[in-house]
Amino acid sequence: MIHDVDACLGALIKAEALAAEAEVVFEAPTTNWAARRTGPVVDVFLYDLREDVARRDANTRPQRDHTGRIVGRRRGIRYFKLSYMVTAWTSRPTDEHRLLGQLLETLLCYDQVPKAHLRGSLRDKAVLLSVSLPPGPDRSLSDLWSALGGEMKPSLDLVVGVPVEPALTYPAGPPVLQPPRVQVLRAIDGQPADGQRVGAEE
Repeated sequence: MIHDVDACLGALIKAEALAAEAEVVFEAPTTNWAARRTGPVVDVFLYDLREDVARRDANTRPQRDHTGRIVGRRRGIRYFKLSYMVTAWTSRPTDEHRLLGQLLETLLCYDQVPKAHLRGSLRDKAVLLSVSLPPGPDRSLSDLWSALGGEMKPSLDLVVGVPVEPALTYPAGPPVLQPPRVQVLRAIDGQPADGQRVGAEE
């Protein structure tokens, strides 16, 4: 699933924001990587992945065969947030700022990845986008740069929301092939008891 998200973002950024102006990569922007790069680069670095528990679907869904009979049940769809740090790398800060500005203006146009840029298992699914929202209390870009061993650069914080359907299906019990039988409770003399109860016979 993660590689499909990468493919979606790469297609969106190349087609809508950069054309052939810069290469799009998904590398960790460490000091060694920065020293090896050549030419203008937009780096889309995945630094966090967690479930969006507020959107978890606790209901199960029936799975049917070709006749419409329920043969199993599957857990509800779960949603995950993938957080990317987007940076531009060129030989001049002014060019980096221009590239970041193009990216920001493009990404702000969409609240989800357009269908034309969906790839792999994410085709026909809603892949949500949010950009440059305030970071949560448990996330600090300065700590992230320190962990990477590099110097801080201007960046965009891009969060992608992805639905994931659990693959495990629980088999259903055997189908009911006979109609239920009803038993009427009677008193000892054979007459219906007061407040007679009707129930399905085991």
